[in-house]
Amino acid sequence: MGMSRWKRLLRLASSTLRSSGYSRDQRWRCTNDVSSSESLKIRTGQCRQICSSSSSSSSVSSLTEPRFNRRGLLGEKDAGSYGGRRLYNADSLYTQYSNSKGGGGRGAGGGGGRPKFPAGAPTPKYRPQRQQQAEQQAQKQQPRPKAAPVEAPYKPGRPRVLPPKRKEVQIADQVSLRQLAQLMGAKLDALEAAMGALGEQVSSADQIVSADVAELLALEFGFTVRRVRSRVVDAKRQQVLADSKEAVSWPTRSPVVTVMGHVDHGKTSLLDALRRTSIAAKEAGGITQHMGAFMVQMPSASASLTFIDTPGHAAFSAMRARGAAVTDIVVLVVAADDGVMPQTREALAHARAARVPIVVAINKCDKPGADPKRVRQQLIEEGVELEEIGGEVQVVEVSATECRGLDKLEEALLLQGEMMDLRARVSGEAEGVVVEARLDKGQGALATTIIQAGTLVPGSHVVVGTQWGRVRRLRDMTGRVIESAGPSMPVEIDGLKGVPEAGDELLVVGGEERARKVSDMRKQRKEEERLRKMSERWSSPPPHDHHPKRASASSSGVEGDNDDDTSAENDSSSQDHTVQVPLIVKADVRGTAEAVREAVQNLSGPGVHVNVVHTGVGPICQSDVALAEACEACIIGFNVRSAGAAVDSAARRASVVITQDQVIYRLLESVGKMVVGKMPGMNEEKIAGEAQVLQLFEVKGKGSAPSTAVAGCKVIDGRLQRNARIRVLRSGEKMFEGPCRSLRRDKLDVETVGKGTECGMILADWNDYCVGDVVQCIEQVMRPAKLVSTSDGMMHIEV
Repeated sequence: MGMSRWKRLLRLASSTLRSSGYSRDQRWRCTNDVSSSESLKIRTGQCRQICSSSSSSSSVSSLTEPRFNRRGLLGEKDAGSYGGRRLYNADSLYTQYSNSKGGGGRGAGGGGGRPKFPAGAPTPKYRPQRQQQAEQQAQKQQPRPKAAPVEAPYKPGRPRVLPPKRKEVQIADQVSLRQLAQLMGAKLDALEAAMGALGEQVSSADQIVSADVAELLALEFGFTVRRVRSRVVDAKRQQVLADSKEAVSWPTRSPVVTVMGHVDHGKTSLLDALRRTSIAAKEAGGITQHMGAFMVQMPSASASLTFIDTPGHAAFSAMRARGAAVTDIVVLVVAADDGVMPQTREALAHARAARVPIVVAINKCDKPGADPKRVRQQLIEEGVELEEIGGEVQVVEVSATECRGLDKLEEALLLQGEMMDLRARVSGEAEGVVVEARLDKGQGALATTIIQAGTLVPGSHVVVGTQWGRVRRLRDMTGRVIESAGPSMPVEIDGLKGVPEAGDELLVVGGEERARKVSDMRKQRKEEERLRKMSERWSSPPPHDHHPKRASASSSGVEGDNDDDTSAENDSSSQDHTVQVPLIVKADVRGTAEAVREAVQNLSGPGVHVNVVHTGVGPICQSDVALAEACEACIIGFNVRSAGAAVDSAARRASVVITQDQVIYRLLESVGKMVVGKMPGMNEEKIAGEAQVLQLFEVKGKGSAPSTAVAGCKVIDGRLQRNARIRVLRSGEKMFEGPCRSLRRDKLDVETVGKGTECGMILADWNDYCVGDVVQCIEQVMRPAKLVSTSDGMMHIEV
């Protein structure tokens, strides 16, 4: 082999090793060892051993057993090309080293010390490098043939993956953030952050959110919402469907009749005439201030009627609404001499809202100024469809004092009840409605209830609103203890754990555990409602309270039994410039306590706000005085016993004012005077005097000071004062209003100039006087507020 061919072989081997990924150092060792050997065999096993060896040419002697390819030569498929020639890649190089003389073992295609291509391999033809480069360039410029389109192999479609089913969470109409976090198992912080991202304000973990907001939050956390009602469902609602199917076979019951009308139109006197009693003479102030229920046996028939007497004073609007809601027939009492009055219209509205039939009783027909025809015409104008014009409303003319027309009224009521076909079940658990509730010192909580269905007996476990208890005794309206109470019968219940609200429903449940559970659930719903109202108040935070005692009392959670909505409403409406008048209301029964609270709240006016911080039932006690001292409040007692000596002394030490009365309008008058005394009044302008400009003067200033214009005036009305504001009018148009700098009379500075006196006047920063201008002296006066009594007995404040 010639030297040039030998070098080309080494260069070819090095290029092949480089294309196979061998490093420069490895290629150098390989070519160096191969060139120093006397015999070169193209064997890949020995080449790899040489490239992986870290020694120099001496490492060749350490190879004890060279590895040979059994086939000897590589096939055509393993051949590569280099410059158009067929070559062998580095993986096909098998190298064998002989001893120092160049001899050694022979293999397929082996030689005697000189490198050769394996036998059977074509010997590459030598071509110049420029020719090789030209051929390669021409080969690159030739267009490549386009590949024939190959049909894509069939690939099966991806299986449809259904989204994971969302978890479901059940919520009620109102839910707090804390409860929602517990239902979803989410962190409270994450829930608050999500609510903030929705644009909702977060005030506390107990904030109540609506069902819509709760549904959005649940969707954010991968839940679906199903709105449900409360788990505890009243037995009455469960039996409505079953009762409607059996109502045909039930026995008839007595109608419940509510007597309504304007104050002092003779409602209680009419009831006294029907039942032959004299309750009206025993009432404080001559007016009814409580709701009363009693049963009257009709002397002209064997049937009986249950009557509910409602107050006619404007302060007892809520009582009249409750009476209309539980009644079957409304007797609208209208005085023949007064006619239709404001509470008459209100009673009509309550009856229409409750969809209750009306029987009109025109009372006081024995008076000289009575005019029943005028009353009928007024009722027609109010939309009452009387029988005489083709309607269904019966009209009866009566006189309670002379007992005239009572038999016709009884006949009209019995006829109306017979037409209505009133029926109720007698057996089973009792249901009823609380008409009035009170707290007795010796007996505890007492509730006057009208039974609507079933029979109530002592020993029954009942739930009344949020209260529960076991019936100890039943009394009728005469105070006699009875063994049972059936439908349409008014009864007083003894044995409740607390005083219920007037208008609450009474239900008999299966035991103490069930009663306690239902009561707790209702209390929870009431607390949720209170929290919802608090969240509404927090959404618009009230201004800073300047009274530290009142602020501390409100922050400590001091609240009344039923004034949750009052505190939220009052705090949001208070302003920095508004004077707060905190009050504590105590009354004998729950209904009158609510009425007094609403009446005193209506006394709020411009610059003053009446804030009822607590409403309770029962006598005034030490805790009321302590709360009043903390809140800087006054105590209002309506129809309650006088506070004891210990309570009176504690109130004097704490400087707490206690106002008590048994008549509603006298109590409201006392509270109104107290509120008026705290009102700041209204600032208004008053013209103290007028003067007319008669002549103008000019006074030279000292030194270089400019001259000053002086108006020579004559006071034509009132007086002018130097410290008051001055207004200048020209042809009725205001030209200037500002302070007076100087007022002189006979070259003397004066403070006041009276009527008919001439004076000189200099105004501050204004010199544009004209003869004939009118100068007015303006004073700011405080006009006090005054208490005004309306025709319906209510009080309001005018400023």
